[in-house]
Amino acid sequence: MDISALAALVLGIVEGLTEFLPVSSTGHLILASSALGLEGAKVLAFEIIIQGAAILAVCWEYRALLWRTSLALGRDAGARRFALNVFLGFLPLALLGLAFQDVIEERLFRPVPVALALVIGGIAILIIDRRASHPTLDAVEAVPVRTAVLLGLWQSLALIPGTSRAGATIIGGVALGMSRRLATEYSFFLAIPTLIGATVYKLYEERHLFVAEDALPFAIGAVVAFVTALLAVRGFIRFISTHSFTVFGWYRIVFGLVVLFVAW
Repeated sequence: MDISALAALVLGIVEGLTEFLPVSSTGHLILASSALGLEGAKVLAFEIIIQGAAILAVCWEYRALLWRTSLALGRDAGARRFALNVFLGFLPLALLGLAFQDVIEERLFRPVPVALALVIGGIAILIIDRRASHPTLDAVEAVPVRTAVLLGLWQSLALIPGTSRAGATIIGGVALGMSRRLATEYSFFLAIPTLIGATVYKLYEERHLFVAEDALPFAIGAVVAFVTALLAVRGFIRFISTHSFTVFGWYRIVFGLVVLFVAW
């Protein structure tokens, strides 16, 4: 099924707005594609492109930190520990994804499982967010290796569609003692190897799906996803500087219940 320029615009906005918020970009893309009447292999190829564009927005936003860390790896222990922590946080999701991704996509990529995951995740946010009032970690360089490993296990929950990779890592970070801002930014850092790895792997695996006639809608979706994701990341950091995650918990619950009602 061909993707129109309008559909590319809508899906690009959905991806950019939701990829780094604790609301499940996968769940929203599944539901948005369903509402637009889009399905099939071409939609999968399009989603790979816009997800890649969204993660490039985070790389651009934190380019100075990433560059400094890369240059300091050979001489600074703090930079090496940061890189090691991000790698350890990325590893569980990568290994479990390779092992179970096909089964998960076959059985759980449907509106009802997504809606249930949205509701359960929303309840978890409301419960765990209370811990953010008394954080014990407030800086990236203070994160111990053990916390990085545990946060990687939290991130692996994102294999369940509707759970939200950002939501799992942010709430996991808060549960492990991080401040709201640190948990949010650490979620962005974990997203870089996770989403780049997933994008490269899927691009290779599904390379036969990319054809020249799809260049325009794919380009529209990528540009829109990049710009929207950049604005969403900046806005999210400003928002959580003065607010809790409660609004996202309630949003997930209400949205999930609406989807369940419609499905019923």
